[in-house]
Amino acid sequence: MIRSKNDMKNQVWIWGLLLLLTLSGQAADRDWELIMSLKGRWKFSIGDKSQWSSPDYSDRNWETMPVPSKWEDEGFNGYDGFAWYRKFFNGTYLPQDKPIYLFLGYIDDADEVYINGQLVGFSGSFPPKFSTAHRAFRRYLIPDDIINYDGNNLISVRVYDKYGEGGILSGDIGLYTNKGFDNIVLNLQGVWSFKQGDNAQWKNRYYNDDDWDQITVPRPWENQGHRRYDGYGWYRKTIRFTERQVKEPLLLILGKIDDFDQTYFNGKLVGSTNDGRSYGNSMSFTKIRVYEIPSELLRVEQTNTIAIRVLDIGNVGGIYEGPVAIIPKSRFRDFMKEFR
Repeated sequence: MIRSKNDMKNQVWIWGLLLLLTLSGQAADRDWELIMSLKGRWKFSIGDKSQWSSPDYSDRNWETMPVPSKWEDEGFNGYDGFAWYRKFFNGTYLPQDKPIYLFLGYIDDADEVYINGQLVGFSGSFPPKFSTAHRAFRRYLIPDDIINYDGNNLISVRVYDKYGEGGILSGDIGLYTNKGFDNIVLNLQGVWSFKQGDNAQWKNRYYNDDDWDQITVPRPWENQGHRRYDGYGWYRKTIRFTERQVKEPLLLILGKIDDFDQTYFNGKLVGSTNDGRSYGNSMSFTKIRVYEIPSELLRVEQTNTIAIRVLDIGNVGGIYEGPVAIIPKSRFRDFMKEFR
């Protein structure tokens, strides 16, 4: 919830905030290091087929498109609708001990991004619940377990343009890392499962959430197909730990949540933030959530489930600002310095 003296001023401020949050909760911009530029010619096709996200699909008959650029300036003037971009990169040039982020700059209007056929993030939403994200900077974490460090990797970008300019328009397109994330055990930014409503069973470790929506974290749920929704919503994510990662106490950091949360790890409550105040008075949305994970709840080399029950009491809702990660407890102070 965003606090304001009157509702009209509040609404204007909120929607401005939605446009800025994609850059919030990250380490300082000066710490981003370019690993590989991806500017140049990409394979391109108008239309929409799910198999175009697959590395096995042959795009040899596709056209090429300079990235970044407006597709209206490249022979597709007046085209509104779906289109796909595809590009391979060599994983042997990537460091294996650092998180890898894909920067795609600004895209008009909405997009989904796949690496080797796996969805890693999206901005805006497609019809029938269309919402534009043309002013949001695209920055997507690539989970290291889907990167092929021994050879080729495919980036596939599904774009929908409703009106005006279309495509991957501008920005420093490439693969980046950031020294501010060196202390992370698991980076939890990216795609989570999400469902509106409230059910106590949703906290359970083995609950089947295959039919839930997908949502990117951190980002308000309003600009991800849940506009003007106030009430309960649940987030779920399944993770795995190696023996090396659990040698010391771990902290679950969930960034800022609007408004209240109850957080469960493998079905057990590990933390909650709720100041009990009403809309317009509560300040819970300003608090970074930091909860210790009891060692007895950790399952090494098995699936572990994080489930977060969120109550939004007005306006912006959800896990809206990072950092979102699991880190060693001993590195908490140094880690948080990067996010001031």
